[in-house]
Amino acid sequence: MKKILICGAGGFIGGHLTKHFIDQGDCELICADVKPYEYWFQIFDQNKNYSLDLKDYESCLKITKGVDYIFNMACNMGGMGFIENNKAECMLSVLINTNLLRASVKNKVSKYLFSSSACVYNAEKQKKTFVAGLKENDAYPAEPEDGYGWEKLFSERMCRHFTEDFGLETRVIRYHNVYGPKGTYDGGREKAPAALCRKIINAKIKNENSIEVWGDGEQTRSFMYIEDCIEGTLKVFDSKHSDVFNVGSEEQVSINQLVNFIEDISQYKVKKKYLLDKPKGVRGRTSDNQFIREKIGWDTKINLKDGLKKTYEWIYNEITSGSNTKRFTRS
Repeated sequence: MKKILICGAGGFIGGHLTKHFIDQGDCELICADVKPYEYWFQIFDQNKNYSLDLKDYESCLKITKGVDYIFNMACNMGGMGFIENNKAECMLSVLINTNLLRASVKNKVSKYLFSSSACVYNAEKQKKTFVAGLKENDAYPAEPEDGYGWEKLFSERMCRHFTEDFGLETRVIRYHNVYGPKGTYDGGREKAPAALCRKIINAKIKNENSIEVWGDGEQTRSFMYIEDCIEGTLKVFDSKHSDVFNVGSEEQVSINQLVNFIEDISQYKVKKKYLLDKPKGVRGRTSDNQFIREKIGWDTKINLKDGLKKTYEWIYNEITSGSNTKRFTRS
């Protein structure tokens, strides 16, 4: 049995990835996250679970000993409001990737995956709504999202050079706006689909007729459901290719359209109060999946309306049942 380390296992994608491997049942799992256990989105007692800071090299040495594969999902991140207001904190995540790579070489790890982001892409290509999909080579010349995007782009290069200089087999994935159940929907780190679901649910419960929308609502994005994310991650990891790959959806929508979709699901209409002074990010962004389709044979399967329905129902149940806990609203 392979020994697999999931870093950031207490987070959204890390928790779902852990659940996948448990369901497969053919590996030994080590799970690590900086958060105390009560804040992990999903935690499973049959694994070896560690609450520790992977920015520390000694912690990385400890956790990687005897490990075959590493999935590095660990970083300090959130929605646009968080990453625009916490640039230094986001950039400090470079220590996680750097020290995990160093420890991987020392402890002879076989394969290492780094979770990057669409925030690495050149801002000049994202100044209009409904832009062409971003291809992997559009990250250069470099002009990524300040703070978070620079950290991700630098860490991608670290992986590349550790492969070249030390022979460590690495994989790099650029995620595009992953959403779904069992993630944060409140507290400042949530992304647009979860935030808008929460706002419309609360408006419906309180019989309010409006919600706040950051920006003018015309900014565009694509959003990938968590099941597609996990499948794409594993297909890249298991492939023979060490290229950088987009793992995202090509279904580009405006924030206004996203609100309309959630209104249809909730059967509740709201007025939009636009907050033009709030962080908005780039004007338009979506994934181009041609490269990963050709090389890996992966593409998304779950359309946005279907994924939003599952996400809305989960958040609604969390809010209305009284079973929601502080881990989903922690800032």
